[in-house]
Amino acid sequence: MKSSHISSLSLSLLALCLQTSMASKASHSHHRDIRDLHTYPNTLEPYGYTQVPEPVYKHSRSHSAVRLDHATPPNLYAPDTPDSYVIHADVVNYKPTPIYEPPVTSTYTSSKSPSDTCLTTSTIGTYEETTSKPEYSIAVYIGVDPPSTYAPSLSESTSYTDANSLHMPVPYSQQPSYDPDTSPYTPQSQTDMPTTTSSSSTYHRHFVQPTSYSLKAAISSTATAIPEIEYDSNVKKDICTWDGVQIDDKEIATPVLSYSYSDRPSKPPHPGLIDKDILAMVGSLSLKQKIGQMTMIEVGQLIDCNGELNTTAVKYWIEEWGVGSFLETPGNHGGKYRLYSAKRFSQFTDSVQQIAVNSGPKIPVVWGLDSVRGSNYVAGAVIFPVGIATAATFNPSFAYDAGRIAAKDSRAAGVHWAFAPISDLTVNKLWSRVYENFGEDPLLSSRMTTASIGGYQGDYKHDRTRVAACMKHFIGYGYPFDGKDRSNRHIATHDLLEYYVPSFKAAIDAGVATGMESYGVIDGVPVVMSHYYLQTLLREQLGFKGMLVTDWGEINSQASTYFTARDTEQATWATINRTSVDMSMVAEDESFGKNMLDLVANGYISESRVDESVARILQLKKDLGLFEQPFANPELAATVGSAQDVKAARDAVRESITLLKNSNCVLPLKPSDRVLFVGPTLNSTRYLGGGWNVHWQGPSDEEGDSVYQGFGDTILKGVREVTGTDPVYFEGTDIDGSELIDIDAIVAAAKTADKIVIGLGEHTYAEIAGDIDELHLPQNHLDLVYSIAAGAEKPIVVVLVEGRPRILDHVADIADAIVTAYLPGTYGGLPVAEVLYGKVNPSGRLPYTYPATEAQASTTIWQPSFSDYNPQWAFGYGLGYSEIVYSNITVSSTDLRVGQPIAVSVSITNRGPYAQKESVLLFTNQEYRFDMAPEHLRLRDFAKIDLAVGETQQVSFELHAEQLAFWDSENKRRIEPSPLNISINPYTQQNIIAQVMLDANPDNLVASF
Repeated sequence: MKSSHISSLSLSLLALCLQTSMASKASHSHHRDIRDLHTYPNTLEPYGYTQVPEPVYKHSRSHSAVRLDHATPPNLYAPDTPDSYVIHADVVNYKPTPIYEPPVTSTYTSSKSPSDTCLTTSTIGTYEETTSKPEYSIAVYIGVDPPSTYAPSLSESTSYTDANSLHMPVPYSQQPSYDPDTSPYTPQSQTDMPTTTSSSSTYHRHFVQPTSYSLKAAISSTATAIPEIEYDSNVKKDICTWDGVQIDDKEIATPVLSYSYSDRPSKPPHPGLIDKDILAMVGSLSLKQKIGQMTMIEVGQLIDCNGELNTTAVKYWIEEWGVGSFLETPGNHGGKYRLYSAKRFSQFTDSVQQIAVNSGPKIPVVWGLDSVRGSNYVAGAVIFPVGIATAATFNPSFAYDAGRIAAKDSRAAGVHWAFAPISDLTVNKLWSRVYENFGEDPLLSSRMTTASIGGYQGDYKHDRTRVAACMKHFIGYGYPFDGKDRSNRHIATHDLLEYYVPSFKAAIDAGVATGMESYGVIDGVPVVMSHYYLQTLLREQLGFKGMLVTDWGEINSQASTYFTARDTEQATWATINRTSVDMSMVAEDESFGKNMLDLVANGYISESRVDESVARILQLKKDLGLFEQPFANPELAATVGSAQDVKAARDAVRESITLLKNSNCVLPLKPSDRVLFVGPTLNSTRYLGGGWNVHWQGPSDEEGDSVYQGFGDTILKGVREVTGTDPVYFEGTDIDGSELIDIDAIVAAAKTADKIVIGLGEHTYAEIAGDIDELHLPQNHLDLVYSIAAGAEKPIVVVLVEGRPRILDHVADIADAIVTAYLPGTYGGLPVAEVLYGKVNPSGRLPYTYPATEAQASTTIWQPSFSDYNPQWAFGYGLGYSEIVYSNITVSSTDLRVGQPIAVSVSITNRGPYAQKESVLLFTNQEYRFDMAPEHLRLRDFAKIDLAVGETQQVSFELHAEQLAFWDSENKRRIEPSPLNISINPYTQQNIIAQVMLDANPDNLVASF
């Protein structure tokens, strides 16, 4: 293929080169095609190409997207090289209002033939701009980039305006109705759509003034128009040479052993106030630029056929559409490297940022990433235990550590925004996202969420090692009716308020900067179009002032998935007019921008509504320091993967591992024991990591553990380190349980062993790809245990490495000891080995109810007390190696009244033989409750203590009557008097119960939130 050449055009006509990356990267194996049917932008025809039809995809049961027949122009994925000449047009004499009319008119004449298959070496044409009455000066630079033309360097303002005051929502009943059939326009009639002729094309582009807002802008006394400039640039365009096989990034910095950091402030910053200079900036932008700020595009749109950054595509999205945000890692979307180091990732993001601050609206972009358990998409970064494992520690400090380190490592990569914490509640255990959140209890989830946000954000308005956190997914995502991701949820409003809202209220109270709405529908209504959920509840009742983003493609899903909108235009109208959504994670086309332009132009959406969202977005960028320094800090790269971070992750694992059974004290193992190790999860780093680990779905089978380049361990490596010997190991079965492997040899080896450790679990997965029809482990996993037990009759220890509680059937009875490690992360192998050999005394407690049968998939500790609660293991259950005795529970008063809290105390003694970290959980249960059935048990408080052998500690809690308030059938919050049972660790300790009388006036309502 011949190399091609391209000239660099100023302003919006850089979009002529958009072909190099506008097609969806569906052919790349790591592209998240499963999320939605992809569409190609219909923007090629004016530039000499036949319009590319929308591709068709078929979703297979394996949840991969198969690319079918469609036409692709040759060299559509052409790589990009820096242009020889760069044109920068900067408005230096700026007048914000009114927008100048009549608009600037641009005329472009092309000599390119329709037969061209790629832009070839030629004089592209003549471009001229004229204005009849110029009111601003434009400085034109030809050659190298001028220094720091992006400014604005915004100073702190002393005057603020609440973003919500920018737009007073019209009552829903008074909003204009929308009917595209009666609309006086069509997408093809937009004034900025070019017209084409056969061999020579003339483009008439109607656009508003191309302003850039800078508080430091130079002032020009003379207004001049852009002169006529003729271009003849010979920029070499390489052909596609990459075979599409991703490689390792070897640019991983050698990490330091330790580093210092600033802790969270006592009064964390909150979003909500809009600075005056931000309001001025909003006023300076054209409507199209404002809508661009509301648009988020995935990184795959910026990558060429060689897996490198395509700057032409970047310029298209920023100059043509003013896009204000990008997301994801190149490693998931056709990038050259499997896992990008902080150095290479930052080179990518900095290059995009350089274009953003020097072109288009000259506003830095905010980069978002699913840094949900450490910076799990940065090579060498420490991948922490998953949310349920962190919750199992009952120690919120670990949620803080994970967030803080994730923030630091994300910033090292040029990422400013983490899509975490996941504050959903685990209800249906079939759900593929169980492992991501903090369990089934509202109080536990709330405390972990609060700590996590403290870690991610810290003093994020001043500390540039922190990021904006994002509470997600608002709301009710964790109870899919059939267990399938994104399926319908049936949740009564009073249940939603009682159980699902508290963790998000905790996030808002903690000052979370952003939020993400939830996939799917509740009672048939998509969350993304719900006025109640995303305006009344979130903004007005909970008081959220931060920026709100959709999940991936969720606006368009109203038309393509839920069938609650006629088309994407009606879907866009519904979301923007009915909710307070600020940014659309589109994420792969211009549909949002086009639809918004049409809707505003025709009066269906007011520009003041747009201004409201843009103000929150720009304020977020200022709070994150992007107007001061939009680029990555290279010094942070050396802290990625430091020994300090590895220790923090391992300490979290050590306190999360939960001992579920230990008959005859089979555990801990002794160094002298002859132990046989069997099972696929014992010799794998990636299975310890699960999903959202290297890639969206975790490492591929082809990549295996090699993708970590040594940054991580396995359980077998941990055993080797603890014992100093090489363990005897058989795989036994593959992770999917497709067959038993070497079972006869395993049984023979088991007969000569003292004990057998069997590792069972799940393949890596995320979201829809993790949907299952039943909770049972694969049959061959269970059969592996049955075969060894029948053939050897030796003590068996089962280690579970799983993202949700899989049903064990008879294994729960056959195994002498059962340990669940959840998904402990890439450094979880050593801590698991330490627990097995008694170097660490397990102290984890189950953050969910572990079902014994399929019928118990949605059983929770807080279900109505009249319902049977007989799971395999209860919420909060967990054992240790020491004998812990609880005694002498006392209450300071037997009457619990509003405004008069009581003290609840209990004595706890460690009789040995090991020191013990002990989680102390306080539950309540009302014997009856008028109007609403009382819960089986409700967690009201918890603490974690250290007990030396022989030590006794007194642990006290303060219990308030207000904690017993509940949402009734009329969605009012009140307290109902009744006898109240108080219990401490009821499923590990017996008869530790006190009873008091909850004395309250049932007619007195309690504050809603």
